[in-house]
Amino acid sequence: MAKRFHELKIAGCTRQLPIMNISDTKAIAAFVVLGDVELAEKCAEALLEKIPKDTEIIMTAETKGIPMAEELARLMGHSRYVTARKSVKAYMEDPLFVEDESITTLGKQRLYLMQEDAALIKGKRVLLLDDVISLGGSMKALRNLAEKAGGTVVGQAAAVAEGDAAKRTDIIFLASMPLFKAE
Repeated sequence: MAKRFHELKIAGCTRQLPIMNISDTKAIAAFVVLGDVELAEKCAEALLEKIPKDTEIIMTAETKGIPMAEELARLMGHSRYVTARKSVKAYMEDPLFVEDESITTLGKQRLYLMQEDAALIKGKRVLLLDDVISLGGSMKALRNLAEKAGGTVVGQAAAVAEGDAAKRTDIIFLASMPLFKAE
């Protein structure tokens, strides 16, 4: 059970986020959109005002970006969005893949895109979307995967920019959040 919390105000919502150690020296506030319908809806509405208007398809990584991607796609009138998966599923023939290193994932992982989704991206203007951008590893992997599929990345967006990511000018985000020392 978390002993510390960080209050985050974002898109008209206030949440008390548990601060969790991710190493012996570093901790993060756990921003989890999964299951929080209000938060996903409000973040998508706020992001809609900031993202490139000529976005043709939204791409996110499994898992925590999915609720916002779905809501943002709905608000934009899109019938589809694309999810890069963390493992190969039986229905995925000859998937595209790239390697990913994220602050919240131990070691390297791969992101996979099934051929049907790669076809949706090819020749399209793609918005990359995630819940949090911290070191940028997941966003870099999404970009590489979108470009490998033949898409043109027009923006990188997240609800939260964590740590030094908040100083970046090449990303779109709604709120910033610090990194913490482990306890």
